[in-house]
Amino acid sequence: MKWNGWGYNDSKFIFNKKGQAEFTGKRYRLGGMVLPTFKEWIEKTFGASLEHKTTSRASLNVNDVPPSIVNEEFLQDLRATNISYSQDAEDRVFRAHGHCLHEIFVLREGMFKRIPDIVVWPVCHEDVVKIVELACKHNLCIIPFGGGTSVSSALECPEEEKRTIVSLDTSQMLAESGFCTGHEPDSMEFSSLGGWVATRASGMKKNIYGNIEDLVIHIKMVTPRGIVEKNCQVPRMSTGPDIHHFIMGSEGTLGVVTEVTIKIRPVPEYQKYGSVVFPNFERGVACLREVAKQRCAPASIRLVDNAQFQFGHALKPQVASIFTSFLDGLKKFYITKFKGFDPNILCVATLLFEGDREKVLQHEKQVYDIATKFGGLAAGEDNGQRGYMLTFVIAYLRDLGLDYYVIGESFETSVPWDRVLDLCRNVKERIVRECKEKGVQFAPLSTCRVTQTYDAGACVYFYFAFNYRGISDPIHVYEQIERAAREEILANGGSLSHHHGVGKLRKRWMKESISDVGLGMLRSVKEYVDPNNIFGNKNLL
Repeated sequence: MKWNGWGYNDSKFIFNKKGQAEFTGKRYRLGGMVLPTFKEWIEKTFGASLEHKTTSRASLNVNDVPPSIVNEEFLQDLRATNISYSQDAEDRVFRAHGHCLHEIFVLREGMFKRIPDIVVWPVCHEDVVKIVELACKHNLCIIPFGGGTSVSSALECPEEEKRTIVSLDTSQMLAESGFCTGHEPDSMEFSSLGGWVATRASGMKKNIYGNIEDLVIHIKMVTPRGIVEKNCQVPRMSTGPDIHHFIMGSEGTLGVVTEVTIKIRPVPEYQKYGSVVFPNFERGVACLREVAKQRCAPASIRLVDNAQFQFGHALKPQVASIFTSFLDGLKKFYITKFKGFDPNILCVATLLFEGDREKVLQHEKQVYDIATKFGGLAAGEDNGQRGYMLTFVIAYLRDLGLDYYVIGESFETSVPWDRVLDLCRNVKERIVRECKEKGVQFAPLSTCRVTQTYDAGACVYFYFAFNYRGISDPIHVYEQIERAAREEILANGGSLSHHHGVGKLRKRWMKESISDVGLGMLRSVKEYVDPNNIFGNKNLL
């Protein structure tokens, strides 16, 4: 794994000796492929140049790492449990952060002021109980660590924390099951089941399988006050407020999730990709709303705006044959010339159907029939499959951007159907306006997609990025712009977060989001379960 970027060391976007972009490694389908138009896109979109390159530190300098401060009596007690632990600088730094832009920027340029003092690796529920008991005995601070994919500053250590900070890494507690849950967040390669529960996660196939709250049957959590769990594993209970909902979304503030019972299904027998081109974003949103209304959404349906369509097109690999290139040209001619779609306005929905073959084909026809009513044209399986192929490599692009003075980030929200279009337009316009006011010299990329649909609304996912050449403190400028974008989301009727969670990054808006009384209720639970703030990551509250 990279110590200062996303994912695996052998997997990354680079510009080769010919100046062409390519993706290295063999872990992903895109591996080894050349992306012939990406260089032109990044130069045109950001004003970036291969001649202007930044350099990050090649390796971690352990002399920069804050020293480990651990109580010797605690260490003696920990050794007696035979639970694995480490005070090595590399292990501690790796668990000191998630993947927010500012966290990765710090790793490339400097070092965090506060990191965990020790990392522990429990292998079972009983180990976690022992660690929490020791933390209470010695008054330590525990920060649970799952897969490290947080994008809400949830894993950052509070700088003012004077107690020993213990990073409790749950990675050794995950057992391979061999079954399909259908829960597939974009971070699924690296994120953990406990992390999904702790952040109220959502996956791209939630239309069939549900969000994490729909999949969970039973949870066991270790807290300083004791163990929280229900006494049986049943589909539903009417026993007051559901205690699972105190745990889901608690973001490591109350305890450690040690066991989860989750629904499983047989691996689907048949899977089929698809895509639809719409003349504009408005038609596309109307189509998705109708699909949701008729409750016939495929496993995944995602609508990208034109800027994101252009972005995706720039990541199209070099075709292997003249015939394929000819067919692509024919499709483009048919859509733009014969059907009159403006290539600078059109948008695309990617589709993924799965299940019983006969039902999938029936389902597919139903969705395409609806799309036709809104001016949509079927655009083929290849485009749909390529869209989902990019899901797990898109996060690697930020590291490439940082090498050429481009910083970027994603954020999300949920919004009622009647506010989707206004919110998308207003947030994108606000980002452009804020960039100009903050002295960003080049026009930013400001784009969105509708990624999940519900009866009452949708999840909207934004990307924005800009060239920071000439800006002395790009992270400060970026954070100001993101804050303004979040204010715009809330002003337009959107939620604080659909699935990324709150962490420390968004907690300033918690009172506005759930009311003063609601926040007081959460504080009361925290004070009862963890009166000495053993789980002191300062998320949410």
